[in-house]
Amino acid sequence: MADSNPFAVPSDLPFAFPPFDAIRHEHYRPAFDLGVAEQRAEVEAIATDPEPPTFANTVEALERSGRTYSRTMRVFGNLAASMATPEMQALEAELAPLVAEHTDAIRLDPRLFARLDAVHAGRHDAGLTPEQLRVVERYHRDFVRAGAALPDADRDTLRSLNVQITSLTTEFGTRVLAGSNDRAVHVTDRAGLDGLSANAVEAAAGAAESAGLDGFLLTLSLPTIQPAISSLTDRDVRRRLHEAATGRGTDGGAHDTRDLVTRISRLRAERAALLGFTDHAAYIADDQTAGSTKAVLEMLGEMVGPAMANLEVERGRIEELLAADGVEGPVQPWDWAYYAERDKAATYDVDVNAVKPYFELDRVLTDGIFHAASLLYGVSFEQRTDLPVYAEGVRVYEVRDGDGSTLGLFVCDWFARPTKQGGAWMDEFVGQSHLLGTRPVVVVCLNVPQPPAGQPALMTVDEVRTGFHEFGHALHGLFSDTVYPRLQGTAVPRDFVEFPSQVNEMWAWWPEVLAHYAVHHETGEPLAQDVVDRLIASQAHGQGFEMVAMLGAALLDQEWHLLTADRAEPAPEDVGSFETAALERHGVRSDLVPPRYRTGYFAHVFAGGYDAGYYSYLWSEVLDADLVGWFTENGGPSRANGDRFRRQLLSVGGTVDPLDAFAAVRGRAPSTEPLLERRGLRG
Repeated sequence: MADSNPFAVPSDLPFAFPPFDAIRHEHYRPAFDLGVAEQRAEVEAIATDPEPPTFANTVEALERSGRTYSRTMRVFGNLAASMATPEMQALEAELAPLVAEHTDAIRLDPRLFARLDAVHAGRHDAGLTPEQLRVVERYHRDFVRAGAALPDADRDTLRSLNVQITSLTTEFGTRVLAGSNDRAVHVTDRAGLDGLSANAVEAAAGAAESAGLDGFLLTLSLPTIQPAISSLTDRDVRRRLHEAATGRGTDGGAHDTRDLVTRISRLRAERAALLGFTDHAAYIADDQTAGSTKAVLEMLGEMVGPAMANLEVERGRIEELLAADGVEGPVQPWDWAYYAERDKAATYDVDVNAVKPYFELDRVLTDGIFHAASLLYGVSFEQRTDLPVYAEGVRVYEVRDGDGSTLGLFVCDWFARPTKQGGAWMDEFVGQSHLLGTRPVVVVCLNVPQPPAGQPALMTVDEVRTGFHEFGHALHGLFSDTVYPRLQGTAVPRDFVEFPSQVNEMWAWWPEVLAHYAVHHETGEPLAQDVVDRLIASQAHGQGFEMVAMLGAALLDQEWHLLTADRAEPAPEDVGSFETAALERHGVRSDLVPPRYRTGYFAHVFAGGYDAGYYSYLWSEVLDADLVGWFTENGGPSRANGDRFRRQLLSVGGTVDPLDAFAAVRGRAPSTEPLLERRGLRG
């Protein structure tokens, strides 16, 4: 690799921040090849070490390996999602099977596993610290679950399966992004956008201009229900937008994903069987706090009946409003969000478009999200304009602790662009580790529509909530205080990782925080207290719809991954009927309320690492609702409360059992009652 390649050596920028101004597309593949070669050589040295295996020469040596590979792939992985140009997508498809092969070359090396197994067997007599003991156990479990203990022939089969799965899931993400861009709804008449805020109309005009079209373009967000549907008065435009969203991946076009879904499901089932599990869902649950698919399905099943009952009550109200408008014929799926929003507005006298001017993005970030973090944890934020960024609108903030020391960097990438995948997420460019001497550089990506030049970015209520949510993940990474990379920050079970971020949502509506940021961007007028009260009260509105949509997605995910290797997967043309039957089987099928994600664009589970784990959002919400009660009982966003939450849970990463960390804060094991009450699932 040429010395001019910016990945050749660690970045000399503060916090090892990636030198984005120097990184070019042609740098990735040579850096990847060198990173793989270096780590293979490091692993070979560990596996052939003539000294008896110890924690230091085996586990810790593994933790130190792969530095070039790691810094290359952290940048590439992040930008492949947020800057997914055609050349990045092509390279991602090229590298995906090679990444799988590299991972398997390490985890399926019998010599390396023999050493790791020996360290694991003698771990209790080796004088290890609690964190060292935990990392040994985690590594051993990782290797066993990866197939290290399988016979040679089975390991070869596993390698082939992993390469195929990785390639297919990469292709799924590529097709969903392309399909979402292609199916954006073009509206030529301004009247068709009646009901949208002026800011949203301008964003749609800007999107059309960027696409080389006249008029307006309503781009698609990843979830099924598109935000604009709740405001558009034109029923036909609502229909077009709904059908564009729900038809993704199943329209028979170039971006149809049904063939990928069936192949991914089949291969995951075969891999699970090879590893000794009945199905892929069982394989995933075994390494989560849930522990079993039985526990997952019982939790979800407990909510189905009350959620469907609530849905019927809401449906009656929607039908009344439709009839009052003189609309003939039954309620349609594209009517629900529109009339539900009207019902909410009438019930609580809250107009979502009227409150958007009070949620200007910069103010939400600095006076809302950052302010809440300062109240709780004493941290402060200073924008860094001296560090290069990878796209227009991306900002970097240095995060300082209460004592003035620096914790790390926060990268804020909040605006949508055609090359960015849908949804919202947190990731890291640099992970925290005392062993490696690194401090965290975390990034949060949202998809807030880019306003026209000179106009403010005004956020919806849902976008505000999402911002607080994702920053909860960021705090989990920023507050990490662990020695070993494998246990740092968000390296916790998938059905626990959403819990801290969901807790952070509560501060969006906490009166002291809301009053600090909910200010009209033109007049400086604060959002009136009575509006605040009604806005907070309205958050509980429509929980029947919300729960049925969430349950539908979680149960659909489970059904795809409960398929066994000896059961024929559906043919691509039968994906729709499989989905319908699965929802009916669990009692959550509704012609009016589709799952939050339907199979064709369910990127979380067919491309995003949440396979058989979408239930995590509801599972984590059990913990979230319970801990929100603890914060409320103890006075809200105080330093004492924040410091306890940070010390006992946010900073410990995977060094302790997650439920033990929860109990250390709450003082007891979690209870489901607060969630059932929050969601209106009790009486």
